[in-house]
Amino acid sequence: MYEINTEDLLKAQNNDNEAMTNIIQANAGLLWSIIKRFLGRGYDKEELYQIACIGFIKAIKRFDIKYDVRLSTYAVPYILGEIKRFIRDDGLIKISRNLKELTIKIKEVQKEYLTKKGEEINIIQIAKILKIPKEEVVFALESEIPVESINEEIYENDLKGETKLSKIDNSQNETEILINKICLNNIIKNLNQREQKIIILRYYNEKTQSEVAKILGITQVQVSRLEKKILLKMRQKISIKTDNGDGTRTL
Repeated sequence: MYEINTEDLLKAQNNDNEAMTNIIQANAGLLWSIIKRFLGRGYDKEELYQIACIGFIKAIKRFDIKYDVRLSTYAVPYILGEIKRFIRDDGLIKISRNLKELTIKIKEVQKEYLTKKGEEINIIQIAKILKIPKEEVVFALESEIPVESINEEIYENDLKGETKLSKIDNSQNETEILINKICLNNIIKNLNQREQKIIILRYYNEKTQSEVAKILGITQVQVSRLEKKILLKMRQKISIKTDNGDGTRTL
């Protein structure tokens, strides 16, 4: 295990990228030993490594050589916490392993094309190379768009620690809209993969039933029936609190 040099630590804490890189590389064994606990859950190991590095950097920044503990020991909770937070917050709508693997392939194609041609590859070209429908390419790429958390900290006018939720006006209409969105996301998260796909394509990507049918390889009539069943299931699960106007609330 790497013995931290005080000079390197101080340099890293003062934003010396070379010193920070040296410390991270020297402790790669520690990072991978923690990452191994989370493999096999559908997450790319290199992505987990980057997340682990973020946790390790936070530990380095907050470590004090006066602590009666080694940096490697001090850093473990930070690394674990960062990975667990990433897994916990990895999208309100969970993405299947197959879709994640497809996304990785698409990124590889994009990277290779950019390196060779010096320009971005379009969706139709990606679809031809991977021999898949262009709709699947779009769906995979859109699954990568991060979902913003209302509890995420924002940095505006040097005001650290304020969240997006705290910036929301407290009017009844905006509060109800926020609650509705949270409730809807939770309901969608509990649908199975095909049900999620239908709802996302129909109401987020604004696809017609015929377009959805082509993507799923079924008929438009089947899409219509499935959509009605899914919407009925979602309505039955809705549990938004509403004001009765007399000070009481019902579910």
